[in-house]
Amino acid sequence: MTVTLSPAAETARYIDSLGPEALAKAHAYTTGNHWLLLAGLCVSLLVVWLIVRSRLLDRLTDRLSGRSWALMTFTVSAAAFALGDLIALPWTIYTDWQRQHAYDLSKQPLGDFLGQWALSEAISVLLAGLFMLGIYALIRKTGARWWMWGGGLAAVSMALMVMAAPSVIEPMFNDYKPVPPGPVRTALEQIADDVGIPHDRIFMYDGSRQSERFTANVSGIGPTARIAISDVALKEASLAEVRAVTGHEAGHYKLGHIWRYVVIFPLLAMIMFFLLNRLFPPAARLLGSDAQLGEARGLPVFMAVTAVLSLLAQPLTNSLTRIGESEADAYSLATVREPDALASALVKTAEYRYPRPTRLQEMLFYTHPSVENRVRAAMEWKAANQGAKPPAQ
Repeated sequence: MTVTLSPAAETARYIDSLGPEALAKAHAYTTGNHWLLLAGLCVSLLVVWLIVRSRLLDRLTDRLSGRSWALMTFTVSAAAFALGDLIALPWTIYTDWQRQHAYDLSKQPLGDFLGQWALSEAISVLLAGLFMLGIYALIRKTGARWWMWGGGLAAVSMALMVMAAPSVIEPMFNDYKPVPPGPVRTALEQIADDVGIPHDRIFMYDGSRQSERFTANVSGIGPTARIAISDVALKEASLAEVRAVTGHEAGHYKLGHIWRYVVIFPLLAMIMFFLLNRLFPPAARLLGSDAQLGEARGLPVFMAVTAVLSLLAQPLTNSLTRIGESEADAYSLATVREPDALASALVKTAEYRYPRPTRLQEMLFYTHPSVENRVRAAMEWKAANQGAKPPAQ
């Protein structure tokens, strides 16, 4: 006699298995993150105000006035980013290190955190300075229509970053090694074959260096595409969970989500640039800056307006990413056919993403569908495909 599966009951069983203490801790962490969005904006605006009032960028501009425009613009832009991040470093330590330790989500020593922050800062300041040099060049060359061309620059920059990150940037922060022979590698090779990634592009990395989060990813495009799974997942997951999670990540690659983002997010950047073009003058007056939009010394004002617009746009960008996550879950279920393993793996992410938010909370703040909704979808797939077996390995 076939027992009819109840997706609702199975979902409740999976979520309740965490226990009330773990659920309460996840709720506190997640809710705190939501408040940190507003607090972070306030910190960003305070940092901008301090930079503007200090007139440091004005003095640097005057000192470089005899140099080439490109050198002056890049140097002042890079200095603005570096100065802002340095002033905000105590806040960064609190949000990205102390708070992660308080919730048992990281064991990284402070010295290692600061060392990696410094490396990340050097890279981001260089790249952000070059990007802003391009933006200011567009303002000079195209005038009032710079925001349209700025969207194109954002698209090119994002595509280059997607290609470079797996092979150039990410290895600076973690040690990537081939997954050793065995059942896990065999399972990952099968998934790699399904999405067209060569076997020599399957890696494990020391993700536990920074975080205790259960994760894997498929990143890059073309020859730089690769599958990478954290040592946290390898230690804590069953073989079925590894297959289910990697199948989800492979779904992002197979379904071309990165190309969706390369198109959609630059369009959003274009809209943001359009609004910034209009909002810059009143924002500059409010902050006490006499800089014009096309001057690098006015970058703090640029950053302030961007920070506000980015926060306002977050519900939209979150919705776009949630759609992609749901599609990747569906791909994993259809190809790997491990609904219980996907559900149990998802429950392991609930410690840093409360599984039962309200619909409004999920819409406003969640980059992924709630764990409860994702487990429910897996259980509904299981109910509709009772008797389906995982593919032969």
